[in-house]
Amino acid sequence: MINSRMMPPEYRLSFVPKPTPPSFLKKRKKHQVAIIREEGTNGEEEMRSAFELAGFEVVDINMQDLLLEKIDLSQFRGLVAPGGFSYGDVPESGKGWAATIRLNPRLLKMFDDFYNRPDTFSLGVCNGCQKFALLGWAPYKGMPDNIQPRLVQNSSRVFESRHSKVKIAPSPSIFFKDMADSVLGIWIAHGEGKFLFPKRSIFYDVIDSDLVPLYYVDEYNRPTEEYPSNPNGSPHGIAGLCSKDGRHTIMMPHPERGFLLWQLPWTPENWKDLLASPWLKMFQNAREWCDKN
Repeated sequence: MINSRMMPPEYRLSFVPKPTPPSFLKKRKKHQVAIIREEGTNGEEEMRSAFELAGFEVVDINMQDLLLEKIDLSQFRGLVAPGGFSYGDVPESGKGWAATIRLNPRLLKMFDDFYNRPDTFSLGVCNGCQKFALLGWAPYKGMPDNIQPRLVQNSSRVFESRHSKVKIAPSPSIFFKDMADSVLGIWIAHGEGKFLFPKRSIFYDVIDSDLVPLYYVDEYNRPTEEYPSNPNGSPHGIAGLCSKDGRHTIMMPHPERGFLLWQLPWTPENWKDLLASPWLKMFQNAREWCDKN
């Protein structure tokens, strides 16, 4: 008998990945996205490349640029916080990043103004996911700190770095438009990626309101809490959250590390003729949303 765990993962596409048309890449005037990094961040270059390949103009910003008032966020349509060892990835590194903003009234107002503008979007990945969760940007603003969903240490109590598998679910997230029901491999690299819901009713509301755009899944493509399919122990396999209007998305896995086909360690045989990685569509979706809003 063949052990199902030894079989290759069952990936599935609900759409056809396509390269960004050259006309968008050659535009002189493009939507601007700010990629904000903190001391120790190392995922900004992949993130920059993914957004540029989708047709954005990307501006690299260090938190010091904001603290020293060299730049503000009013000119940007998108705000992205990438992952990778901010503050040396010491315990709760996202908390330090968020505190830099929350404890500075001027910065906090700048971020709140950006969040509240109806023509903006944001994406937080890994440390950026931790940061935006602690700012209350997803699943919805206004919750007291003691009940705000946040990220805590993996149930395995070790740093998890490997290729995992997620299923994209129906949600309002602008990033996952027309991608629902796809099952894709994705890179993970985190030690504190377990979503914690201090108030159980919020957990149920998030599920019932379709504010979970992607789940870790088992070999049968079902949301799972079982290790190692679920690398961190997040309840119901939750791998990310989004706001109710879909403009703000946070996630622990790294889509920017797989936006090119050669970055994927394995693909099914029937993907051999694909002209673009499935993960590129996330970034193309953001650009298309900006075109329409």
